[in-house]
Amino acid sequence: MDPVKTPLGKMLLEEITPVVMVLRTPLVEESCLKNSLSFIEMLSPFCDFNNIDVPVRTSSDQPYRLQKFKLRLFYESDIKQPNIMVAKERLKQVITEAGEKDTSDLSTDPPDISNVLESSKSEISPSWFEIFNKELVRTVSFSEHEAFDHPVACVSVVSSKDEQPINKFVDLFNTNKLPSLLNDGAMDPKILKHYVLVHDNKDGPSEKATKILTEMKNTFGFNGCHLLCINSSQDEQIEHQDNPWAPYKFDSSPSQHLGRYLNIDDFNEIKDLIQELSSKHIIPYMEQKVRVLNQQVSATRKGFRNQIKNLWWRKGKEDTPDSSNGSMYTYSSVESQIRVLGDYAFMLGDYELALSNYRLVSTDYKIDKAWKCYAGVQEMMGLTYFMLDQSRKEAEYCMENAFNTYLKLGSSGRQNATRCGLWWIEMLKTKDQFKEAASVYFRICSEELLHSAVMLEQASYCYLLSQPPMLHKYGFHLVLSGDRYKKCDQIKHAIRTYRNAVSVYKGTPWSYIKDHVHFHIGQCYGFLGMYDVGVTHMLEVLACSHQSKATQELFLRDFLQIVQKAGKTFEVLRLQLPVINISSLKIDFEDHRTYASPGSTNVKESVWCSLEEEMIPSLPTARTNWLELQSKLLPKYKESNICVAGEAIKIAIEFKNPLEIPISISSVSLICELSATSDETNSDVSCSTSGIGNNEEHKNLREIISDTSSFSLSEVNISLGGGEAYLVQLTVTPKAEGILNIVGVRWNLSGSVVGFYSFGANYGKKKIAKGRRKAKQSPGNCLKFIVIKSLPKLEGFIRALPEKAYAGHLQHLVLELRNQSEFSVKNLKMKTSHPRFLNIGKQEDLDLEFPACLEKKTNDSPPANPKIASNGVFLFPEDLSVQGENLLLWPLWFRAAVPGNISLQVVIYYEMGDLSSGMRYRTLRMHYNLQVLPSLDVSFKISPYPSRLQEFLVHMDIVNKTDSESIQVNQLSTIGSHWEISLLQPIDAIFPSQCLIAGQAFSCFFVLKSCRKSSSTEESTSSLFPHIGSNVSLVPDGSKGAPFDTSNSPLADFHDCERLQHGISNQEAENSVDFILISRPLKNNAEPGVSDANHVFSHHACHCSTASTSPISWVVDAPRTRHHNFSTTSFCEINFQMTIYNSSNARASIVMKTLDSTSISDQLRDETSGNQVGWHDVSLAKDHVRKSPLPESVSAFIWSGSSSTRVQLKPLSTTEIPLQICVFSPGIYDLSNYALNWNLQPVDDHEKVGERIQSSGTSLGYPCYLTVLPSD
Repeated sequence: MDPVKTPLGKMLLEEITPVVMVLRTPLVEESCLKNSLSFIEMLSPFCDFNNIDVPVRTSSDQPYRLQKFKLRLFYESDIKQPNIMVAKERLKQVITEAGEKDTSDLSTDPPDISNVLESSKSEISPSWFEIFNKELVRTVSFSEHEAFDHPVACVSVVSSKDEQPINKFVDLFNTNKLPSLLNDGAMDPKILKHYVLVHDNKDGPSEKATKILTEMKNTFGFNGCHLLCINSSQDEQIEHQDNPWAPYKFDSSPSQHLGRYLNIDDFNEIKDLIQELSSKHIIPYMEQKVRVLNQQVSATRKGFRNQIKNLWWRKGKEDTPDSSNGSMYTYSSVESQIRVLGDYAFMLGDYELALSNYRLVSTDYKIDKAWKCYAGVQEMMGLTYFMLDQSRKEAEYCMENAFNTYLKLGSSGRQNATRCGLWWIEMLKTKDQFKEAASVYFRICSEELLHSAVMLEQASYCYLLSQPPMLHKYGFHLVLSGDRYKKCDQIKHAIRTYRNAVSVYKGTPWSYIKDHVHFHIGQCYGFLGMYDVGVTHMLEVLACSHQSKATQELFLRDFLQIVQKAGKTFEVLRLQLPVINISSLKIDFEDHRTYASPGSTNVKESVWCSLEEEMIPSLPTARTNWLELQSKLLPKYKESNICVAGEAIKIAIEFKNPLEIPISISSVSLICELSATSDETNSDVSCSTSGIGNNEEHKNLREIISDTSSFSLSEVNISLGGGEAYLVQLTVTPKAEGILNIVGVRWNLSGSVVGFYSFGANYGKKKIAKGRRKAKQSPGNCLKFIVIKSLPKLEGFIRALPEKAYAGHLQHLVLELRNQSEFSVKNLKMKTSHPRFLNIGKQEDLDLEFPACLEKKTNDSPPANPKIASNGVFLFPEDLSVQGENLLLWPLWFRAAVPGNISLQVVIYYEMGDLSSGMRYRTLRMHYNLQVLPSLDVSFKISPYPSRLQEFLVHMDIVNKTDSESIQVNQLSTIGSHWEISLLQPIDAIFPSQCLIAGQAFSCFFVLKSCRKSSSTEESTSSLFPHIGSNVSLVPDGSKGAPFDTSNSPLADFHDCERLQHGISNQEAENSVDFILISRPLKNNAEPGVSDANHVFSHHACHCSTASTSPISWVVDAPRTRHHNFSTTSFCEINFQMTIYNSSNARASIVMKTLDSTSISDQLRDETSGNQVGWHDVSLAKDHVRKSPLPESVSAFIWSGSSSTRVQLKPLSTTEIPLQICVFSPGIYDLSNYALNWNLQPVDDHEKVGERIQSSGTSLGYPCYLTVLPSD
């Protein structure tokens, strides 16, 4: 292969080319910037010639033709060695931009390694590596010891608008402004000079410029002057389809319109200028200099006599100190002249001449110990050998010699070694020596992490392209690269390398490195907010029983953190934690469709079936024997088990923790489905999941779980220690006739992840303890049970349903239904997939004015809820029918419950009015896509109010998570008649701004008072007015309006949905409170006090716990200071009292014991430390300070009166106990030497104390200090 056509050959013809220094005046740049280009940027597209076809004659008399030629233009200020820090930032920018422009989908599955091996070389390696390597090569530009970066010519550019342009040309070549290479003597200052006069045609005709050009030619010579006219487009801007300047303008944007005033004439003038400069000036100048230098070198250094003379002259220089750079040679030295000759010959394509001179000067540099110059010449020799395509071994030897020499120089040669290594690598790749190229990549890895990451990744692809492919090294280097990318915050690059490594180790026994890859790629996805994909990878490392305990804790902790950041509960099929022992499974038991829009048809049928399941009526079986019906309608279930409705089926299965650390498992329950006999086919499809892919199986399980109205399930909570196994007992109780299928089991891991396990084909041999047994049963049938027991069309849509809304947004909508048939439809039913988002209103709500209808009325009556069945199906009035031109309008309430992209489905069921119709019913399916944006993030923390009974402090935190909206907080309400809430401070003092701007946070404290009196009174009140609570306004008094009614529809209905979403036990609900926060967005940010009256947001917080560790609380009301004259009376009696409150629904028997001795109190504390609740002292493990005990004969104070007092407290009641002490001397006394022993007893014998409340305990006194001072 022609070396010129290889990647290295193309790079050399771009990077080792003549440099032209450009000197210009500010007016020149001003004219060029009209096109959003600098002068050099304007000329750059025309400096690369693919076929210049110029004859060149260097050392021999026989000329050759030069085809490929390129000029590199630089301003005088840029001709210097790049700053290291600036170069590093540029490299970092290249890597970052490459990551941002990566179009690959990070959420897809990692590529399969077999597909990667079949890809071409260009597809395997990312394209931005070429850009990065070029930038890395340019970090060592303009070195003193290399002549190919030294300018060969200087172009002085002056504008025709400049005053005294001839003098400007002279001033430009001022030595103070020239680069250090010229001033320091590193290069010959006598270089080719060319003078260009730029005329901007927008400034007028070119007559003046022509006169100046004539004066220039008379001053500087006829051949070295040129006139360049630009900006010839006078009328309008030009749009270039294939803009030639785009590749040279890195920071360009589409709005800049590069070259907007340059027309075709300007193009031709620029092209002619560069063509003439290259072919008639620069190439002949370099050609002439090569011939002159070659004659001088031949006369002084070539030939046997000259070589002996040179060696004799350099004799003794072996003892000279090493030189790490080339500053010891000036441009006039013979060594520098030979290097210039070699570099000029290389740039002109005379590689034989270049090689001979490189060889000649290499010996000189080595003898002089100028190692950097020596390494540079060796590097060019290797490249020259490559371009000559002669000796591959010689080329590789020179490159390795140069590379090693650079490394010996330390930090001063590290960057040159990197450049040499990159060229060496490309040389090896050309010969398909990918394994050797990978080792060079590894050798040029620097201590800088980002640079090392790129090199390691390129090395990995070399291992992949080796023959045969070295997959393990490929994967290992990808992991090393990914680790470094991650440490440098290049997350997308880290994900790319880790994803490729996943495909390598998939299916291999290398568990540790697989865990490493999945763990870190999961973290990276978490950093990008792609929590779903991150959790998927983290799941791979959960059951890492082979890892150490510390590593297991790290994996589980980070996994739960990603789940928590996602803000939702993840549902995982076949969750590996805990392990389900399917062999331990044991069973105990006793014996039509219409669409409202085209988008609705794209929804999967299983989704619609799950919505319609409870709407479709069961087959009539009143006059049919159920056994006969089974044989006729259910032939597939002849071998199924039979159970009775209302009787439980018990399942026992073993859960095992494979880790060394404990895990918490909650809400363990069965996954079951009870379908009517008419749904036999659908039921079979959704339950037989063994032949369905994981995604389909997961969806089907979720659909089954969403409907539990026809059976009841038990739930079990367990905690598994390290390596522990536990046999879980579960039950399912069917409530209706049909086909019951026990699909699997579900559980909740650490309260964050829901796991599913489908029995399906995993279930082999079963154990049936009770019930009927068939002679032959398939494993699937062992888990199936038979439970004993026209055509009008509706058209409809929802008016004004928003496509985008903020979370909490409340809106009044209207459902429009039309039946154009002459036959009526009746028995309408409706169901939504998201009751939290869409609520069906009452018919009288149709003409309400929103949002005024939400305000509380003075003559409110108990709300009447719409007729909604327990399964979420709304039943329209029975006498309602739709026929002909009659339009049915029905009110709906919309609330954006949670942020995210929501797929909302609505199904309307209706029956035919014509009983003779062959089809009894039909359904209308409606589908809408909603985008809900975050608004307010509201959280509550409740703690007991210090020194007050039945009162709590509520800490409310609010964060405005919108991007630009300002929101005004209007009202906070509690739900339930047994709570009263009030502000701790006036709202003007704590919230003067009256609104939350985007990103702002706000905290506020409230006082919450419990008004609970007795269970019977409370239940009667709650049954009549379940949502009536108290309200507190959060706006200033002058802005207050009528409060919002949270006890009526729609706020109360939506709150019921939120409570259902956050299901909780009755016992916990007794000690919890619900909040509703009402807010409104502002009309605009310029008027912070004016809210948008047409928009209302409601934010619901359910089951905020007020429960404490003890149902018994008390307050000691004692004086803080007492004065007494001990000279007259030897002791002082002090009276105070204790108030005790029983917060439970059980009767409490309390014994209050006083303790005079501190030692006895300490002993009691030690004995009851394991059973203490309420107030008690907790000592630190490192607290070695101890109070000096008083002598037993001396008592600080004694309790007077009875040492033990017993009281009986009714539920939710208080009592007071008088107390008295006698003090014998002044001092500070702690009145905490008492204890309360309490025992809860149910009010009725058949009742039981709640499971979550401790039935008995001992509470020690809390510190209460009394100061007794002597009086005169």
